[in-house]
Amino acid sequence: MTVGARDGAPRQRRDARRNRELLLEAAHEVFTEQGLDAPLDVIARRAGVGNATLYRHFPTRAALVDAVFRDSLTGTMDAGERARRAPDAWAGLTAYLETVFSTLAADRGSNDLMTTHLRGVGSLEAVHEHNRGTVDALLSRLRDEGTVRADVTTEDVLFGLAALGRAVPALTAATTTPPTERAAPGAATAAPPDAWRRPLALFLAGLRTAPVARALPAPALTAAELGEVLRELGPHRTRAGDRAPGA
Repeated sequence: MTVGARDGAPRQRRDARRNRELLLEAAHEVFTEQGLDAPLDVIARRAGVGNATLYRHFPTRAALVDAVFRDSLTGTMDAGERARRAPDAWAGLTAYLETVFSTLAADRGSNDLMTTHLRGVGSLEAVHEHNRGTVDALLSRLRDEGTVRADVTTEDVLFGLAALGRAVPALTAATTTPPTERAAPGAATAAPPDAWRRPLALFLAGLRTAPVARALPAPALTAAELGEVLRELGPHRTRAGDRAPGA
């Protein structure tokens, strides 16, 4: 009995560690596909554990989100540090935002995190503060250079970026959804994978005192592509995991 008890405890700890890893992997997949409001029981099922096991490791949704995205959020802060050190403030700002928006396009969970506020996620609070500091520092340099409008505030920029960022998953979904799964008959074309670059370039151009007349990146959306994007933005959009087999 004594030997069995000694053997049982390490095995339980190994099982607990394995369950935690499975939950983190499943949560990252589900959050990436469906966003941070994805049902937690879907995550538990995908990990192959029960709801009780999930809540034993992560008592709240915030605790699970923090554990899943902590590393990727740190990467965003690293990009901000590089932007602050850039010799050219405008190049630093644009490169930083392109890095951020690439993340927003690749991961719906990260998009939810970066463009909204979720209480109880400590690492997220740090990233929001660092992001604000990065934009503020670069805008200050650009004002001193006379590159951006004097009346543009950091809050103006952050609000505009958040609003634009919320549309990125819809642009991405309209890019990757197969034609057979689209709601509108005949909507066979898809927006380019980096379609977000065009509205971001337009937004940044509006900040400048003298916008540079350069060709906009990425082609303009067609009427059919815009329809797909607007459908994805609506509350009636279909989650990837909710599609019927063969739909």
